[in-house]
Amino acid sequence: MNPGVAATGTPINIGAIDTKQSGTDFSDIENMTGAYFACVNANGGINGHPIKFFPLTEQTNPSQIASLAKELITSDHVVGIAGSSSIIECSVDAAYWKSEGVYMLGAGIDPECWSTANSASVNMGPRYSSDGAVEYVLDHGATKIAFDQSNVPGTTYIEDGPNALAKAKGVPIQDFLANVPITSADSVAIQLVDAAGPSGAVVLNFTPPEALLILQAAQKLNLEDRVKYWACSTPCNTDFLATSLGPKWNNKLFVNAELTPLDGNTSPTAELYYAILKQYGSDVSGGVGSFSEMGFVQGEVMTHALESITSGTYTIATVSAALKGVTDFNTGLLCQAFTYGNYSEHIPNNMDYTVTPDNGKFVEAADGGCTLIPNTDPQIAAYRAIAGTAPSVNPSMS
Repeated sequence: MNPGVAATGTPINIGAIDTKQSGTDFSDIENMTGAYFACVNANGGINGHPIKFFPLTEQTNPSQIASLAKELITSDHVVGIAGSSSIIECSVDAAYWKSEGVYMLGAGIDPECWSTANSASVNMGPRYSSDGAVEYVLDHGATKIAFDQSNVPGTTYIEDGPNALAKAKGVPIQDFLANVPITSADSVAIQLVDAAGPSGAVVLNFTPPEALLILQAAQKLNLEDRVKYWACSTPCNTDFLATSLGPKWNNKLFVNAELTPLDGNTSPTAELYYAILKQYGSDVSGGVGSFSEMGFVQGEVMTHALESITSGTYTIATVSAALKGVTDFNTGLLCQAFTYGNYSEHIPNNMDYTVTPDNGKFVEAADGGCTLIPNTDPQIAAYRAIAGTAPSVNPSMS
């Protein structure tokens, strides 16, 4: 609001809770949200008020997570939640957020992030992102799917989506679980390739380091050509993974991208993303990728909501009302305009891209422009029945 002038008013306290543990680290998301807020604060803040950010991390311990949520409300006096991404936080804290009147903004993982009134996510999460990856290989002729994911809470909920899509097309799918951190990537890769077969596809749902272990094992064992397709949910969409794999995986691996592919994107939003990452994102260890994009969009949507509060009063009630009032907001990094809305459930991001490695970076696949997640996932069908389908605002970045 006031470029180059630091905000000096009373702070607006915003909190976040992210999983950070061995094998699963989502802290880049809240770190990028914090970077976005730091940029806001350096350029006028919210009507002169800086955003004071309280990013917390947890280790999938329910009592710890519940304690952190109460800490944010009672000790840190936050008036909103943005930047969160946790394996189980939505399920642990759903009742508490409702009791406190908090409508949170996150990058969800567990079912309650999408199936409750008090939570909306900028991402599609592991279920709907895996849907997108599975649908891509189904559309391209895969005759069998081996679907593997990390053995963490919520796996049945996640695999129900890909299973519904495969069933609708009469294609067999076999589900696997791998303990993380992965200690025997060779055996995992062999098992998946054998299950998929030469005309099938392996679809992975892991964080980038764990997915990379499986893909590198496949390459070491010369298994990458033993299946028709390799695919991955959104976390794989990071240049760190593409660089590590190298050119051998060009147009061989197809990754669901819940947010706009950035390579070659020179839009004002992309330029702002890069500038904030460079100037304020020193804690964002993964650099350019889906996690930092999710953090950016959360900062963007929360800032947009806060700027809509004309009373100058920032409380849980006013901030929650402002978030629910976000309608058809073009973030510049999502296929669809973002609407929070006053719904009993929220899946505002249900249209995605597909990207593929290109000599150490991810680019949009030749036919990877914005594509709706199919209604054959019953959760998607239920959401569209109450909220409709938001129009595409960024059909392709090719």
